[in-house]
This record gives sequence, structure tokens and C-alpha cells, in this order.
Amino acid sequence: MMLARVPSSSANLGPGFDSLAVALALYVEVSLELADSFSITSEGEGAGLFDDERHLGAVVAADVLGHWNFVMHVNSAIPVSRGLGSSAALAVAAAAAAGAADPLAIATGVDGHAENAAASMLGGLVTASAGGRHGVVARSLALDEAWRFVVVVPDQQLATADARRVLPAQVPFADAVSNLNAMGLLVAGLADHRAFVPSAMDDVLHQPYRMALLPFAGPLLAALREGGASGSCWSGAGSTMLGLATFDAAPAVAAAARAFLDEGGVAGSVHVLEADRVGLTTS
Repeated sequence: MMLARVPSSSANLGPGFDSLAVALALYVEVSLELADSFSITSEGEGAGLFDDERHLGAVVAADVLGHWNFVMHVNSAIPVSRGLGSSAALAVAAAAAAGAADPLAIATGVDGHAENAAASMLGGLVTASAGGRHGVVARSLALDEAWRFVVVVPDQQLATADARRVLPAQVPFADAVSNLNAMGLLVAGLADHRAFVPSAMDDVLHQPYRMALLPFAGPLLAALREGGASGSCWSGAGSTMLGLATFDAAPAVAAAARAFLDEGGVAGSVHVLEADRVGLTTS
């Protein structure tokens, strides 16, 4: 039997649209054992939704193996359709459990872009791309040990496809330059919290277009900053929102987030997470 364990991820991190992601300490585990026939069981987040041949993990494993003669079990703590890279993490874990030589390439093919899968595969902060001259390319970036990630997970789901549908086909040149400037500052600030500037998490390429999908998003991002977060942003395509905070500030930021949910009647949960710095593990 092969067991693969993979962390969740938060992508974009403000201006790093389809380029940056960080692995977070919420995990999915996939076990796989060859058998005479196919079966799958699941527990945790998404349990029982597709315990059959439609399950993404099963589809990935079958593609790797070339057959359906296996037993799979999935145990996930990663909320589904919340902007925490659940599909990419599951695809990495399933591919690894099935013995794939390159789980990152397989998961990128499933997810359509590389940054979530790269963070889950490598751990830590990554930048990644796919589809260029060199195929899937991922590189690890420096991440200060002082950072914590206050993850606000609403009960409301938001499918990535729906969040992408509201994005424009073209953006103003000045907006592209603004995001490039912010992304450079963000990479520097994530590497050293003393170098962080609040404008480093500003984004004009995706977040403004998505705000109408989640009316609480803008006020919640502001509440995170007012609570002491160094910066705040959408986690991937949402519905999760992320507060970037130092170790000392994180408890107060989490308290502010919980107060916002309570006062606004928004159902959800708040977690203070460290970055996972290991990525995929197998046993």
C-alpha cells in the first residue's frame, strides 16, 4: 500500500495571479492498494460526495495506473471549493499514491495552472508556470519563519470556474504594471517580514472583479487589516480570505475575523496556520 500526504495551498496572494502560492498546514491523505476490483472510501471534507468512478482522486490514479483495479481511501481536511487548492492537492496525492513519476505535471494538467499544485508538491512559497517553452516550471522562494496565515473559511462555496468567468479578457496596461510592482514587493516582504509594505498585497487584476460574488469579502479584508494583519487578500478564487500576520499579531487578527463573522452573520471558521515547508510525503 502507498500513502501520500499533501498540504493545501493559497494562491495569488494578492498580486501574484496564477503565479504565486504558499503551502498551508491543512492536509489530504490518499492511500492506494492494488486489488481485484475498484472501490473508494472517503472521510473529512468532501466525504461521500463522489465515492465512485467520478472521484477526482480515483480518476487521476486510474490514469496513472492504466486500470481500475485498486482500493483507495481519501482523508481530507481541506475545504472544497473554498480557494485552498483542494483539487490540486488531491491530484498530487492521488498521482503520487499511484506511483507517478511526475505528480506535479499530472496535477497541473488537472488543475489547468501550476502554482497550487507546485505549493502542495514542494511546500513553502513557490512561483510556478505552465504551458510555456519549458512546460511546467516551479521554483521555491524564501519565506520568513515569522509569518502566519489567518485563514477565514466561509461555509459558502465558490467554484473556481465561476470566479474566473467574471474576469475581463483584457486589462489596462497600467493595471498590469501595478501588479508587477506589487508582486516584487510582496516577494521581498514574504522573505523578510521587516521589509513588508502593506501595498504589496494590492491587486487590480482579479480581486476587484470578483468582489461582487461575495459581498462580505471587501469588509472582511478590511477587518483583517484593522485587526493587525500586515496584509489581506483573497485565497485563490475564494471564498476563503487570507490575513498575513506575524506570529505575535496572528491571535488578534483571528479574533477580529471571528468577531466579523459573528457580527455579520457569516457562517464559517477561522484558522491560524503555519506554512507547510515539506510538501508531498509518501510512505
